[in-house]
Amino acid sequence: MNEDMMIALGDDAEALLKSNHFNNVINALVESTFQTFVNTDPEDASARERCYASYRAFVDVTNTLRQQISVRDEINAKNEEANNTGNNNQED
Repeated sequence: MNEDMMIALGDDAEALLKSNHFNNVINALVESTFQTFVNTDPEDASARERCYASYRAFVDVTNTLRQQISVRDEINAKNEEANNTGNNNQED
């Protein structure tokens, strides 16, 4: 994946995380998973582990989106620094 694709992916990730629709869906899924977890029998380890795995998946998705934004920002900062350095060298 080239830098332009990673920047576009970061832009898309940021749009998702800023979307009320996306956040409402994620929050509803997390709440539903939590309710299922607390309503399972404490001895039903399998059901509780499935709920926890679902919760972790939602957290992992949002963390991955944040990471994509971070990568985009790092690329943009690097490119800006390179442009500024290039401009400074041209002035000399």
